[in-house]
Amino acid sequence: MAKAPQSEQHKLLALQSFDSKLTKLKRRAAELANDPAVAAALAVRNEADAVRDGIAAEMDEAKRAVAASEHEVERVQAKLDKDRQRIDLGKGTARDMMALQHEIDSLTPRKAELEDAELELMEALEAVTERHAASAAAAERAAAGLAEAEGARDAELDTLSRERESVSAQRAELVSSIDPGLVAIYEKRLAQHGVGAARLFHGKSEGSGMQLAPGDLAEIKAAAEDDVVFCPDSGCILVRSDEWNSAA
Repeated sequence: MAKAPQSEQHKLLALQSFDSKLTKLKRRAAELANDPAVAAALAVRNEADAVRDGIAAEMDEAKRAVAASEHEVERVQAKLDKDRQRIDLGKGTARDMMALQHEIDSLTPRKAELEDAELELMEALEAVTERHAASAAAAERAAAGLAEAEGARDAELDTLSRERESVSAQRAELVSSIDPGLVAIYEKRLAQHGVGAARLFHGKSEGSGMQLAPGDLAEIKAAAEDDVVFCPDSGCILVRSDEWNSAA
């Protein structure tokens, strides 16, 4: 049976306290890696970006439609101008003049129709432009919300990192003051069971939270003071308090 003075064994309780703290810090850091606040803000940002981009595509299509309409109006206007110029010059036969006038009479209402359609397209473009501006502003707000959530997460991660460094330094200092053989036993139990050492207080193992059976308590009572004893339930080193065998 491994042996170590009780004064050495009692140091394991402080060591366990450091390790428990480090475990909590590690667990919290892992939780922050999947921070629900950041995930929610990211989803909002992505949705806002998708809406903005979708409206931007609509706006581009509306711009192309207006440009095409303008081009068609200009084409018809150019044809009207050319026909009127030819009539004004009076070059051509009477039949030619009649044909030109007929074409002008046909193109004039067509131009009016095209201009009305162009006006509707421009109004549609104005509406989609306003929607795009609103969606862009919403996307900016969503991006700011995500940045804020990520900033809060990163700030907490920085705090956790600094605390972890501090606890690790204190732990290393404590380990250097404990017999290496005892530390090795503690580390093995910690790796195997998640708890390396716990107090035995009033017959109760604080490693398992269970009251030890009379037979187990009898074995521990028969052990020498410097014997390293273990919890039959949790497997950790049991550090005997001064009152370990008395009634609660």
